[in-house]
Parts: sequence; C-alpha cells; structure tokens
Amino acid sequence: MRRRDRRHQEEHRVSRGETRTGWGLLTPTLVIVLVVVVAPIFWTILLAFQRVRVIDLRRKGLFGSFTTQNVERVFGSPGFWDTLWTTVAYTVGGVGLSIGLGLAAALAVRHPFRGRTLVRASFLLPYIAPVVGATFVWQTMLNPEYGVLNAWGTKLLGWDRPVDFLNQVSGTFLGMRVPTALITVILFEGWRYFPFAFLFLLARMQALPGDLEEAALVDGATPSQRFRHVVLPQLLPVIAVLSVLRFVLTFTKFDDVYLLTGGGSGTEVVSVRVYDFLTSRGDIGAASAEALVLAVALALFIGVYLRLVGRGRPA
Repeated sequence: MRRRDRRHQEEHRVSRGETRTGWGLLTPTLVIVLVVVVAPIFWTILLAFQRVRVIDLRRKGLFGSFTTQNVERVFGSPGFWDTLWTTVAYTVGGVGLSIGLGLAAALAVRHPFRGRTLVRASFLLPYIAPVVGATFVWQTMLNPEYGVLNAWGTKLLGWDRPVDFLNQVSGTFLGMRVPTALITVILFEGWRYFPFAFLFLLARMQALPGDLEEAALVDGATPSQRFRHVVLPQLLPVIAVLSVLRFVLTFTKFDDVYLLTGGGSGTEVVSVRVYDFLTSRGDIGAASAEALVLAVALALFIGVYLRLVGRGRPA
C-alpha cells in the first residue's frame, strides 16, 4: 500500500510539474494574443457604441455613455448599401477569378516539361511582389495618356479613344454598360492572388493517385472528361477551403483598392469606407461601427459555410 501511495504521489508531482511547464510555455503566446488581438477587438466593440471623435479620444474613458446611434448611422448613411454590394461583387469576382486562374496554372504545370521549375517560380511573382510596386505597374500600364494597354487598343484593336480604366465609372462593352473601374480592380485582385490558389491546388494535384486517370484513359475518356469526373471531384475540398480563406481576406481588403483608385469611381468597399470615416471625418465611433458590421457579416458567412460543410459530412 505504501509503495502504491508513493507511486501515486510521484505521478501526481510529475503531472503538476508538466502542467506548470506547459503553462509557462503557453503564457508568452497567450499574453501576445490578448494584447495584440483580443484587446483591440474588445476596444473596437466598445467604441462602436460610443460617440467618440479623434479630437476627444484622450478625454473619453474606456466605458463612456453607450448608444446605438453609430450603428443606426451606419445603416442609414447614404451609400452604405451601395458600398456593401460593391464589396460583395468585388469579393465574389476576385475570389472566383483568383481560384480559376490558380486552377488553370496548376493544370498547365502539372506534368513535367523542360523549364517547368522556372514557369512555376514565375507564377509566384504577382503574390510576392510588393503591393505598392504592383499597383504602380498597373496604374502605369492602364494610364489613358501613355499606358501600353491603351496604345495597343487604339492602334491594334480599333478603339476610338483611350479608356481610363481606373477612373471611369462605367463604359460600353459589347453593347452593355459595365462598371469599368470595378472590373479593373477585380482583375487586379484575381491576378495578384491567383498564386495563393495555385500553390494549394498544385500540391493537391501532386498527391492525386494516377491509377484513376490511367483507368479513365484506358476506357477512352477525353481530357475534359478525365478532368471533370476524376480530377475535379478530388480538388473540391481544397477549392472549398480556398474559397473561404480568400473570401475572408478579400472582403476586408483595403490596400489594393485604395492604392489603385482610392475608393473612387464606384470601387469604394467597406474597408475604404471605414478608413474614410476614421481619417477624413475623424469619427472613431462610426468607423468602429462600420468595422463591427463588417466583422458580423463575415461571421455570418463563415457560420453558413460551416453549417453546410457539417451537413455534407457523413454521420
């Protein structure tokens, strides 16, 4: 009995020592997360329900007089719903285009050929390039006075006059009115972030078993049939994860749109609107309320996605 009691005491002492060691290793990370992530989010929520401006921020306490006027102003302010729909269109278009281009690029370099490593590396350039440099290149390329795209269009494609892609709200294409500036920033989003999808999809393609495709080839399946019935079903889980990640990142995107158009010409997304409330108007309360609405919209989307994914899993 004494030997058993001593063994239990020794095990209990070792367990307590491992627990203290674990907490000691976890504490620095926990403190950083609390200070860098949790505290700003908590403060933003508090500010969203207070009438606070930049000029009187230092005089306001953490817990002031709470009100729902900021949220009411957000939903009732002119242009809010237009901005929200612009954000949704920009996000859906950018995500779909980036994943589509990433899938096409992954299929193009799936099989070995001479120079494949160099081609793979070149596909990563848009993603690793500094955003300031990338936007400057696009602004130069699309400039209506000396841009290369307008030069080609007027000389080779028969354009009547140069197109100001980044400052023109809408234009005519194939007899239809299209939002020129918005489509331009969507194209930039798809071009800049397709390498992100390319890496995920290429990694999954490299792990696909070759037996299924060989069997389909023996059965006489065409390349499109092999892709549609063999390759694509195995890529769908990766595409679903990519869609969620890119949706969250694109829905809150600020720098790309702001550097390209400044949010003008029908390209104002919610994040640019938040920045405008914060800097131009100095209204921290309204900016926090806008950010809170943005976070709630994202949370609802992720909740719906998780619900659909959970429903699709076998019991």
